[in-house]
This record gives sequence, C-alpha cells and structure tokens, in this order.
Amino acid sequence: MKVEALKILKEYYGYDNFREGQEKIIDAILQKRNVLGIMTTGAGKSICYQVPALIFNGLTIVISPLISLMKDQVDSLKLIGIEASYINSTLSSDEYNKILFRIKKGQTKLLYISPERLENRAFLNFIKTIKISMVVVDEAHCVSQWGENFRKSYLRIADFIRYITDGVKIQTLAFTATATPKIKVDIIDKLKIENPFIFVDNFNRDNIYFKVIDNTGFDKNLDIDSKPFIIDYLRKHKGKSGIIYCSTRKNVDDIYII
Repeated sequence: MKVEALKILKEYYGYDNFREGQEKIIDAILQKRNVLGIMTTGAGKSICYQVPALIFNGLTIVISPLISLMKDQVDSLKLIGIEASYINSTLSSDEYNKILFRIKKGQTKLLYISPERLENRAFLNFIKTIKISMVVVDEAHCVSQWGENFRKSYLRIADFIRYITDGVKIQTLAFTATATPKIKVDIIDKLKIENPFIFVDNFNRDNIYFKVIDNTGFDKNLDIDSKPFIIDYLRKHKGKSGIIYCSTRKNVDDIYII
C-alpha cells in the first residue's frame, strides 16, 4: 500500500515524496493503527488522512470545528479531483439530501462534519448504515482545552464512534498543532484511542524567529512611545511579511493608518 500511497500523492497533490512526519503517520495508518499526530501548522496534517482515505474502502469522516475550514478543505479536494463533501448549517435541505444520496451510492470518500452534527439523531441513524473506514478528529485539542465549556459535542465523539460501529473497533485519528503533555493525555483518554501511534513534530522552524523586546515605557493603548518603534521597525523590514498582534480593534485601526 505504500506504493499506492506514493502514487496518489503524485497524481493528486503533485509531490514525489512525503515529508518525514507524514510518511511515519501514513505508514501507521496503513497498518490499521490509531494515530495521534501533533504537527505544526503547515506541516501537512490533512494529507496524512486524505491519502489513506483514498486507499481504504468506505467513507472517512472528518470532525472539524469551523465551517470555513470545512469549506476550504472540501473546495481544495474537489479542485484536484477528490470526491468530498461537508455537512453543516449552511446547507439547504435539498443540498443536504443530495450529499446523503452521494454517500449512500459510495460516491464520496471524505465527509467533513462539525461535532454538533453528532447530536442529530437522523444523521446518526443514516451514517450507521454506511461503511466507515476511519474517523478523523481535527483540532483535537478542543477535546481537552475547551471541551468542558465551549464545544461539548467534542466530548461525545467516543460515544458516536461506538454507536455507528456497534462496538466494533474502527480506526480513530486525532490531529492538532496544540498539545501540552496534559492535553495529549486528555485527547487519548476522552476519545478512547486505544494503543495509538503518537507522532510529535519538531516545532523548531527555521523560517520563524522569536525575540522579546522590553516594552518599558510603552503605553498599552499605543501612545506616542510605541508608534515610532513600529514605524522604525516597518521601515527597516520594508518588503517583508509579518504579523502585528493587537489587543483591541482600535489598536488595529491605529496601526493600520500609520
């Protein structure tokens, strides 16, 4: 299956080889292991489950917290010729039913849903009739970090997996770019991931440099002391890209007009 994975990578994504982390994770997935992947933003987490999804029979369900992320992923997949769909609150009844029809016919390989969809009884009863190859939990840190008070539906994922499979073991993959040792344990525990292959990426990035500058004398409301500093910094780095974080929208507006 490794040869098939490389063929898919080249055919759909245009790459000759996987990155080191991607290769290790995909090898584990192809061996039918559960996986917890902790990878930096931009490390290519999506390919880690999208390629195996095209190899395995059945539907891969991807649980994602944001509608915009789902749409971006599905649009990108369709653009390269991979059948994918998302189900969320933006769909009309007609669009929703058409997606279910395609899933029933085996015409969809990846389905992106929000964790709240797991509370929809009609959807649960439908998806229980479909052959599922994998369940992928994206932004899995939500299980620990915000699960108790922000996205309670994340805490129902393990029950969802058990319900749709009648207790039969199914591959569970969890991915995040944010995981302290405590969050790592929480993800495995709350998703009930048995004997996972755990991959932690190297978070040292050659293209990112951090420096702390003493802000003594700088007013938090961006007064006369901080503006000259920002102007001088931008002048010295003209033509380069970067991000300036602000605490309020007013600060953003003030910096924008500099």
